[in-house]
Amino acid sequence: MPAPTSLHAMKSPKRATQSPAANPDALPPEVRPGQSVELLKQLHILTREGKLNQDSRRKLKQVYHLFQFIEKLLLELPASVSDPTLADHGAGKSYLGFIIYDLFFKALGQGTIYGIETRSELVESSKALAQKLGFERMRFLNVSVAESTQSDELPAQIDVVTALHACDTATDDAIAFGLQKKARYMVLVPCCQAELARALNQNKAINLQRTPLAELWRHPLHTREVGSQLTNVLRCLYLESQGYQVTVTELVGWEHSMKNELILAKYTGQKKRASGERLLALLQEFGVEELMGGRYPRVARSAAV
Repeated sequence: MPAPTSLHAMKSPKRATQSPAANPDALPPEVRPGQSVELLKQLHILTREGKLNQDSRRKLKQVYHLFQFIEKLLLELPASVSDPTLADHGAGKSYLGFIIYDLFFKALGQGTIYGIETRSELVESSKALAQKLGFERMRFLNVSVAESTQSDELPAQIDVVTALHACDTATDDAIAFGLQKKARYMVLVPCCQAELARALNQNKAINLQRTPLAELWRHPLHTREVGSQLTNVLRCLYLESQGYQVTVTELVGWEHSMKNELILAKYTGQKKRASGERLLALLQEFGVEELMGGRYPRVARSAAV
């Protein structure tokens, strides 16, 4: 896939004004002009009276903050992308997908959002809500992130891939999906990275004899923390090795969420061989080479050449 060479010409969609019936003066200041009050009520962010409790305010702040990043990426799509696509993995109740559609895709008048979720009841409720609100270009798939790569209901290319708190290896599956779909951007908020911690735990006795670095994960709490940190470092190196420019930042302040790391990846086409080599070196250093082929197959293939 060629790297984007020009910025998308479209301007940020105009926000429609609230109808008098919506009584905007009675709404909390967090509700944006033109935002669907009915959507926020259906998502139980607003009460029936249009009020916002503390938990909902925290959740809305997270989604808004993430939307700011995603909106910027959508606006940076090259001019050749006239019908943008976004796939949201581990969608849950599709808070993120609905907010993005409401604040961007609805006014744009084109583009499609795909919500991917394994719980059938959430998929069906999301379908019903999209139909009720007239969000015609939202699609919901009852498949796992891994299964979605083979689904005929998704196009061959997806412009933006998101995964908000996709648990454990689901974030890795979202990365694999993005690579297969030649995603221009990936927006990832990892959660519950347990796979590598389990591998560290299995080899702990051997590694304690092999290297003093194993002291970093000798205690169970440290095993979990080091495993989480290392998992995300490896993900960033993998993305860089496949031609993505990676930025790591905070999603929101720590007071709102401990699962706070936001990985932004932009496709440039400049594959960094050194990143793949460092990924392999880290796996070897931490004694978890068995993860190489399953989680990082593209680096594994190049290393075997």
